[in-house]
Amino acid sequence: MSIAAQQLDAIAGRIAALRGSGGSVTTLSNEARASTELLGALPTRYSEVLLNLLDRLESSALFSEESCSFSQKDLLDNLQVWVDKARGQLVS
Repeated sequence: MSIAAQQLDAIAGRIAALRGSGGSVTTLSNEARASTELLGALPTRYSEVLLNLLDRLESSALFSEESCSFSQKDLLDNLQVWVDKARGQLVS
């Protein structure tokens, strides 16, 4: 398994942990941002989308769900879609 695929699996695991209330937005964000092998293996637009989603997720973590314009659940759903599409890019 390539380093890029391992980094993608780690991000997917962090998303799953957050969904189960066992994870940390900061941990997910830091790990995703440090996944240089993965980001280098994907088209540039994937990095842009990921960083945008992470910025919004970090913002949502600063506020209660009601006071933030970003739903953490929706952002995690979007991150999961990103992971699925990134996995397709790595395979092809």
